[in-house]
Amino acid sequence: MQQRIVALDAMGGDNAPEAIVEGSVQALRKRQDLTVLLCGPEEKLRSLIAEAGDVKDRLLIEPASETITMDESPMLAVRRKKDSSLVRAMMAVKEGRAEACVSAGSTGAVLAGGIMLIGRIRGIDRPALNVLIPGRKKPFLLLDCGANVDCQSKYLLQFALMGSVYMEKVLGVKSPDVRLANIGLEAEKGNRLAKETWQLMHSQNVFRFGGNIEARDIPDGACDVVVCDGFDGNLLLKYTEGMASSLAGVLKDEMLASTRGKIGALLLKPALKRFKARLNADEVGGSPLLGIRGTVVKAHGNARAMTIDNAISLALRTVDGQVPARIEEGMAQILKDQQQE
Repeated sequence: MQQRIVALDAMGGDNAPEAIVEGSVQALRKRQDLTVLLCGPEEKLRSLIAEAGDVKDRLLIEPASETITMDESPMLAVRRKKDSSLVRAMMAVKEGRAEACVSAGSTGAVLAGGIMLIGRIRGIDRPALNVLIPGRKKPFLLLDCGANVDCQSKYLLQFALMGSVYMEKVLGVKSPDVRLANIGLEAEKGNRLAKETWQLMHSQNVFRFGGNIEARDIPDGACDVVVCDGFDGNLLLKYTEGMASSLAGVLKDEMLASTRGKIGALLLKPALKRFKARLNADEVGGSPLLGIRGTVVKAHGNARAMTIDNAISLALRTVDGQVPARIEEGMAQILKDQQQE
């Protein structure tokens, strides 16, 4: 059986390296064709995998003596710390020794490493961070969610293409509905960036552009991909997270405020568990960094073992979907069509 290798930044994240190793073991027990390359301090990692038992032989170690911390300058850290666990994991992808890389470390360092070490796809100016958010009707992809605060219209066009490819090739959504976040539905609404972007998206034929979408309609899951600059995307993401937490807290307070409420809560317990599961980011695993020539999945900083397990699965699905190649093909077609206009 041909083995598939995924490289992990074993020292990335709040719960590293224990959660990284435990999540790797969980993933290995689900897939017999998987091998995990753990990048980090050899002695420490060997002590952790000693109890891996039946999957120990498929846990490989690539020694790395340095760790990139959250408070370091991402660009400088990637340049200077050549022997860091993150750089070693990304180099394994660049050199073809691993199909994908997973890291729960510094978001800025993951972005910088993706650009500097693996490289951008031809035609893509800015790689984008994305997040899959649960909606009432269906989950939707939001991008960019923080990597590119200041954007040009052509960047947003590229984000739209990347989001469309990801939703179709990885999540199986046929002909994804892509929308532009704006203050109104009409083409003439919004600032100059929004108007210019609307025209670019409307004039291409590579992905399905459904027009603008207002913020109040986004949580409903009214479309498959929501595109905006990283400033607005980060605001939308953090507001959504805060609102979900606040509403859950209000609901809990009201249910516990009276005997009737407590009885109702008991009856609703199964539904509330399902509701909580839909909002659990650990179930997704992370987000691929879109726009680079390889597959890099960024898991959230406090990733647990289950998160890493799911992130590895997501990385392999991204590879199987040939996402970088499909993005490059789509971008080439868009540029060709623009030249012919």
